Amino acid sequence: MNQIILYVIYFVVIVLAAGLKVIKEYERSVIFFLGKYKGMRGPGLIFVIPIFEKMVKVSLRTVTMDIPSQKIITKDNVSIDIAAVAYYHVVDSSKAVISIENVYSAVNQISQTTVRNVVGQFMLDQLLSQTLDINNQIKTVIDSHTEPWGVQVTAVEIKDIILPDNMQRAMAKEAEAERERRAKIVAAQGEFQAAEKLGQAADLIAAHPVALQLRTLQTMAEISVEKNSTIIFPAQFMTTVKEVIDTIKADNIGK
Repeated sequence: MNQIILYVIYFVVIVLAAGLKVIKEYERSVIFFLGKYKGMRGPGLIFVIPIFEKMVKVSLRTVTMDIPSQKIITKDNVSIDIAAVAYYHVVDSSKAVISIENVYSAVNQISQTTVRNVVGQFMLDQLLSQTLDINNQIKTVIDSHTEPWGVQVTAVEIKDIILPDNMQRAMAKEAEAERERRAKIVAAQGEFQAAEKLGQAADLIAAHPVALQLRTLQTMAEISVEKNSTIIFPAQFMTTVKEVIDTIKADNIGK
C-alpha cells in the first residue's frame, strides 16, 4: 500500500514538473485546451496541464526578413533585378497562430508579390529618385495583408537595384553629358561676367584717356621684371608719355 502511494506521489511530481514552463520576456504562449483556444500566458513561469493543454510559443521580437532578388519590368519596360528587406513583429499572438499556418513564410511570399506589383507601376527614373515614397507604399500594402494575421510591418527598404549593362552605360553617358553641359554653362557665365567688367573698364578709360597711358606704363613695368625682355617704344608712345608728364605737372601746379 505504501509503495502504491509512493508511486502516485512520484507520478504527480513528474506530471507537475512536466507542466511547468518558462516563458521569456519577448515570448508569449498560446494555450489550447483539448484543441480549443483558451488564452495567452506569460512571460514568466506558467503551468500547462499535461495531455489536456497544448502550448505554442510565439516570439514578439522584430524579425528582419530578406526579400529575395527578383526580376521586375518597370513601367517604361526596363528589366531590373531588385532586392529588399522587411521588418515586422507579431502584435497579436493568438491570430499569428490561429489565422495563419506559417507567419514567416506568408509574410515573405506576400512581400515578394507586393514588391513586384508596386515597383512595376513606376518608371526607372522614378524608382531611382523616389525610393522613400515607394518603400512607404510597399510597406502600406504589405501591412494591410498581414494585419488579419496579427502581424505589423514596421518598415520595408529597397536595398539593391541591379540594372542591365546597356542601361548602365547609357546612364553613364547621360551623366557625363550633363556634367559637360554644366561645365559649359559655368564657362559661358564666366565669359559673360568678364566681358561685362571689361565693358565697364572701357567706359571708365574712355572718360579718362590718361588712365589708358598709365595702365600701359604699369604693364611695361611688369614686363621689365624679366631681365631678358626687350621693350620697343614707338614714337607716338613717347609723345603720349610727354603729355602724361605735362598733365601731372599741371595738376601739381594747380594744387
